[in-house]
Amino acid sequence: MRERYAVSRSLAAPPDPRVRLLGGDLVAQVRELKSRDGMDIRLCGGADLAGQLADEIDEYVVKTCPVVVGTGMPMSRAGFGVRRLELTGVKALGGGRVVTSYSVTR
Repeated sequence: MRERYAVSRSLAAPPDPRVRLLGGDLVAQVRELKSRDGMDIRLCGGADLAGQLADEIDEYVVKTCPVVVGTGMPMSRAGFGVRRLELTGVKALGGGRVVTSYSVTR
């Protein structure tokens, strides 16, 4: 079974006993997780969290749905800096939905 983690500033306990709660120095914790053998780490949602971990992100997977809602959620709240990305995959899901993958070039 895959390990699951949740990052929260307000939870005192994980939402599920199979989930480990992370807090504090998230960069150090993510670096430690990345050093382990095993599956990839996936971050879903959370522009603030993505901003804190921007230097640790190796790949962006962007899910696009053809809906215009006026405003949207930014992918990251990190300070603006050029992050060079290389397109590594495109997958059409039907209904106009598309998943694009980009690797970070360092």
